[in-house]
Amino acid sequence: MSSNNNTNADIWIAGAFAAFSVDLVVYPLDTIKTRLQSPDYARLYQNNGKLYRGVYQGVGSVIIATLPSSGAFFTTYEGIKSILTTANRRGNGNSETSGTYVPAALVHAAASGTAELVSCAILTPAEVIKQNAQMVDNSRTDRPRVNATLQTIKRFRSNPLALWRGYTALAGRNLPFTAMQFPMFEKIKEQIRRYRDERGIRTHTLFESGMITAVSAGAGGSIAAVITTPVDVVKTRLMLSAIDNPREQSAPTPTESVKQAKNALVDATGKTVEAVKKSPLEAVKSIAKPGNKSSIAIAREVIQQEGVKGLFRGGALRGVWTMVGSGLYLGVYESGRIYLAQRRGDMIDAEEYART
Repeated sequence: MSSNNNTNADIWIAGAFAAFSVDLVVYPLDTIKTRLQSPDYARLYQNNGKLYRGVYQGVGSVIIATLPSSGAFFTTYEGIKSILTTANRRGNGNSETSGTYVPAALVHAAASGTAELVSCAILTPAEVIKQNAQMVDNSRTDRPRVNATLQTIKRFRSNPLALWRGYTALAGRNLPFTAMQFPMFEKIKEQIRRYRDERGIRTHTLFESGMITAVSAGAGGSIAAVITTPVDVVKTRLMLSAIDNPREQSAPTPTESVKQAKNALVDATGKTVEAVKKSPLEAVKSIAKPGNKSSIAIAREVIQQEGVKGLFRGGALRGVWTMVGSGLYLGVYESGRIYLAQRRGDMIDAEEYART
């Protein structure tokens, strides 16, 4: 990706439109992934159809936050990459494969990592609201339906700073993800471009540039997503625990208290009631553990309860939706920047413009 001939406004507009497109298309898959990784999965979603209901719950908060966060990400990424690329050249060399101090992949990783830290600061509150809203059960008929996002926000009124709980987990997931995805993305894009050039089938069109970007981003993103699934599982559980403080909950009735006590045993292990009956003491010990667990503590808990495979729960689904989401996201972003530059009257070649 290149920022040549682009204003910051172009980058923000293209990034916002790309984020909005992805939110609408792949959000349901993200909701299902969150529910699969939740410690409540065994009790709430296993062996029933609730897993696929209300898959757009919480989408509003994400749309509002991803518009500025995506703009901040791409503005930072393009700026840092341009600075580092210039500083990395030896003498008057213009090639990224020769005449440089370090490989281009390191430049892309450093630029994307810096951009991710900026983006996560904006995105974390929306991620916390989103993932907790995705878990709201609106399937019950004995009470009126509520707006999942508004219900979740109300539960943070007494402790709004809890909205930033999980920043380190989000950054810890996204940093290795982007550090792997963007170098792979840039390399795959260059290989596809070279392949088409050698066979004389390049069309130098906006559509071709967008498709090459989409395929490259999807391939790189899916690989990075599967590898970083364990960090994503920990991040999901950490954010879902942000409103587990009982002081923020309404007082339950005696009947509800009995149900909650039974459900707590299931939640403590992430297994079925029958499985909990075999080791109730262990379940009680799990419930008695203090809150605000660290990422490492959560990872250990998952391994103890479900084994290593628990850290990869939802990994295949995450790989699929990331492939679709990343392809659409970067494809729309790249095409949008080129379109905006051409609309201003800049005489550019779409394929050359997209060259890193």
